[in-house]
Amino acid sequence: SPLERAPVTVSSPANPEEKKEAQLGDGAPFSAFVFKSISDPYVGQLSLLRIFSGSLASNTSFYNVNKKARERIGPVYMLQGKEQRAVESASCGDIVAIAKLKDTVTGDSLASDEKNQAVFEKMIFPEPAISASVKPKSRADEDKISGALHKLTAEDPTFSVTHDAQSKELIVSGLGDLHLAVMVGRIKKRFNVDVELGKPKVSYKETITKTAHVQGKFKRQSGGRGQYGDVVIDIEPLERGKGFEFVDKIFGGAIPRNFIPSAEKGIIQACSEGAVAGYPIVDIRVKLVDGSYHDVDSSDMAFQIAGAMALRKAVAEAGPVLLEPVMDIDVSIPEEFLGAISGDINARRGRMAGMEVKGKTQVVKAQVPLAEMFTYANDLRSLTGGRGSYTMRFSHYTEVPHKIAAGIMSQYQASKKQEEV
Repeated sequence: SPLERAPVTVSSPANPEEKKEAQLGDGAPFSAFVFKSISDPYVGQLSLLRIFSGSLASNTSFYNVNKKARERIGPVYMLQGKEQRAVESASCGDIVAIAKLKDTVTGDSLASDEKNQAVFEKMIFPEPAISASVKPKSRADEDKISGALHKLTAEDPTFSVTHDAQSKELIVSGLGDLHLAVMVGRIKKRFNVDVELGKPKVSYKETITKTAHVQGKFKRQSGGRGQYGDVVIDIEPLERGKGFEFVDKIFGGAIPRNFIPSAEKGIIQACSEGAVAGYPIVDIRVKLVDGSYHDVDSSDMAFQIAGAMALRKAVAEAGPVLLEPVMDIDVSIPEEFLGAISGDINARRGRMAGMEVKGKTQVVKAQVPLAEMFTYANDLRSLTGGRGSYTMRFSHYTEVPHKIAAGIMSQYQASKKQEEV
């Protein structure tokens, strides 16, 4: 029961910084948190929610605080293994499932009405760290695969699917090679689609180490109306993990107000495609400081292209570096293999973080770049005669050593030249 646990803090939707203690118990107004989604082959999408206060009856409605929308509901189910048992109502402390909700997704806070709004703390999920291409084995499964992947991403926030514009491939991303293997198994078992997983790729990111001031000018004159867009930007590095910031510093109408969002859109698009190695650009602040326009030839598309050109040029001049995901690993081994495992971790550019003794087993804690971990399951088995095991989870992003980064960047530039030919 929520009454038997530590107090729950909630925030106001109008002011997320304003925290207060949630009202719990059957007597308080209804409040709940959606913590999981399941795709059921018979019922459809099931949303699982934990009720923190009040009660919820079947065939009524609730208010979704995050989406600012009222949601009608049908039956309320209690889950018992694979079965769903319909109940008339559920109250404080119950975990229930509701099918086919229109707007509600994992992480949403629910309330009885607009007067009693409270936002529960969001769950923080680790970012996907490993990517691989995925394609169906047969032509007949091509239509099914996108639906299957869409349902799996709704269920698992640490699993994502993107379309690579360059290679025209579907790319799935997860927390590790085992995670991707489990997801491929689910696609086969639940949706009867056979897929092939390509070679795993590390989800690198690009960032900068210096500031730069550049101009991006797009000018094309052909028969009839031409294209003209001109932007000047300053870029500077941000702290690790800050993401992307866009600042509009245009004064005196150098660029008309209606073209500024277009320039921003082009910059964001270029950030997602990368500048030096084809990976997303993060932790930068872009200031739009100047530019020019043409009364006839300027357009939204021209300013989007100019913004993208300026961003790519600026990153190349601002000391670009690659960031790679580093994983926390816990390796459980018999004591006699300690020396071999320590040496192997050092050879993988890893850093020892400590050790624990559990009976006759040693648990080695370390941080190792994901790029060095692809063959670790097999290598650990051979080093320990099958007596070692490990767990791995995402820790943080750190700068790739210059020599390795240079190789990745030159490989990307070579593949781009090949495509142009």
